[in-house]
Amino acid sequence: MSTDRAIHYLALGDSYTIGTGATHESRNFPSLLAARVEAATSRGVELVNPAVNGFTTIDLIARELGYISDLKPDLVSVLIGVNDLVQGRSVEEYGESLVEIYDAVAGLRLRPGRVVAVSIPNWSAVPAASGYGDPIRIRVLTDKFNAKAADEASQRAFTWVDLTAVSTRSMGTTGWIAPDGLHPGDNQYEAWAEVIWSAVREEWSSATS
Repeated sequence: MSTDRAIHYLALGDSYTIGTGATHESRNFPSLLAARVEAATSRGVELVNPAVNGFTTIDLIARELGYISDLKPDLVSVLIGVNDLVQGRSVEEYGESLVEIYDAVAGLRLRPGRVVAVSIPNWSAVPAASGYGDPIRIRVLTDKFNAKAADEASQRAFTWVDLTAVSTRSMGTTGWIAPDGLHPGDNQYEAWAEVIWSAVREEWSSATS
């Protein structure tokens, strides 16, 4: 591993980013991405992951945005919104908070491709989804939240990664859903990391320049 300055990667989000449901924190998608960056660059990666289970965009603004100015990261991922949806916030309310987050990240003026905005996965099909309402309504709202996030991401030249398809690709197989019936398991987080890496590989592999 090179002794040059470490690459700083900031992962902003909620349970999906901290890796709730994974067997170990090293199995969450930011850790898996950090390992890929290290392998591609032969440079150490300092991953800062302040995500917290249950966080909304409002919580992220209050508790995570400060890391942007403190860390001045080279790479950023943002995946946030499912708890706004669960708590009954409208798409418009979510969008207002998301704009504040995206604008703060955009203020870093990183090269296009070094910020990745990630969709809410399609959680309407998980066993525990019915405890949060009609799965069809959950899917419709999730799609609306994701459409808003995708639009705002494109306006800031962030790379957008849609997890809708991959999140249900191997539903029913071992390791896909965590024992809580709600969050991803190790295999699903690995699949997410591969899809995200495919989208950011070129830019994130050159993060040393």
